[in-house]
Amino acid sequence: MTERTAAEAEVILRRQALRESAARTYARSLPIVPVRARGLTIEGADGRRYLDCLSGAGTLALGHNHPVVLEAIRGVLDSGAPLHVLDLATPVKDAFTTELFANLPPALASDARIQFCGPAGTDAVEAALKLVRTATGRSGLLAFTGAYHGMTAGALEASGGAEAVRVTRLPFPQDHRPPFGVPGAEGEQLAARWTENLLDDPKGGVPAPAGMIVEPVQGEGGVHPAPDGWLRRMREITAERGIPLIADEVQTGVGRTGAFWGVDHAGVVPDVMVLSKAIGGSLPLAVIVYRSELDVWAPGAHAGTFRGNQLAMAAGTATLAYVRQNRLAERAAVLGERMLTGLRGFAADQPCVGDVRGRGLMIGLEVVDPDTGAAAPELAAAVRRECLERGLIVELGGRHSSVVRLLPPLTLTDEQAGAVLDRLTDAVPAARRPH
Repeated sequence: MTERTAAEAEVILRRQALRESAARTYARSLPIVPVRARGLTIEGADGRRYLDCLSGAGTLALGHNHPVVLEAIRGVLDSGAPLHVLDLATPVKDAFTTELFANLPPALASDARIQFCGPAGTDAVEAALKLVRTATGRSGLLAFTGAYHGMTAGALEASGGAEAVRVTRLPFPQDHRPPFGVPGAEGEQLAARWTENLLDDPKGGVPAPAGMIVEPVQGEGGVHPAPDGWLRRMREITAERGIPLIADEVQTGVGRTGAFWGVDHAGVVPDVMVLSKAIGGSLPLAVIVYRSELDVWAPGAHAGTFRGNQLAMAAGTATLAYVRQNRLAERAAVLGERMLTGLRGFAADQPCVGDVRGRGLMIGLEVVDPDTGAAAPELAAAVRRECLERGLIVELGGRHSSVVRLLPPLTLTDEQAGAVLDRLTDAVPAARRPH
């Protein structure tokens, strides 16, 4: 690092603070200016290098600038193919759809339709909700406490296109702070029974549900994996009542959890899958895939100017194929379990770590007040700062922003995993000392 490069980075950061909105998030907690990246590593304009366990909020399944992704993008650029085609058919799109369908749960792929949406996962969620409302003629939606499905609100209503979605919140079972005070299988059964009774109660006040949307692992909600038995019961409850089940696989898809899709752990086949992030191979892309009998909407019922992103489709095809061919989902399962085991052993001697949980390479470490066990967001923020000082990029999640989250690329090596754990386990006690 030179004084010049460090000074240039500071100037860029100051300009960002002056020009960009107060809504910016990652830039506040990660005051770095990335200029180069490869795999797990980011290099800042000041010359410092960081291990990136944020991975574009889970977007970078293969890490930064993977050679197969760069080759796919260059191939499209060099071919002279159009980059923007709305929803027209192209060889690039056909290759992407073919590879995606080859990796879907077979029971869905055999009778599926795909809708290309705007480039963000939140738009795909909107499309999924619109799809099931159109197909069922109902306006209600079943969702879960702690869920995160995007940031948009009101665009369609402002356009005069539809009434607001009427959401009923249901309990999402977890062991660390179980909604009914009971962890494990009994807590899962209570949550399922509550859902079933509420839906069947004529005085329950639940609007007729057009669908149920669930994350196989709640990411932003604090890295809470949906218990397999409970998720299977949600599938049974919805199927028995003719309620389409929507799996939000925006963050869990493409090998992240140790299976190609998060629902695969439970053997559940949803009616609709919402896909984004990793399916674009680091570029913006979002789709929904759903059973053909739901495909009743009219032409133009859901659109988006940038739903024909050819570079993203090429990068996505290369990423999907690489994950499949190199069995990276299985690798994520093995390495993730090894990292979880290491963190749980570390947590046993750290009273400020209340819980370690996750699935595959989707890992969370909940930071708590050592005296009360309550969520400790300030201490968690200090852990994040100490990690950054040690060259490790992590992010926070959970209801109180007290869960340190790890989302490393699926190409993580054993040596890199060890370095990540070394830096994190060094940062936690360092953060605790001033507190």
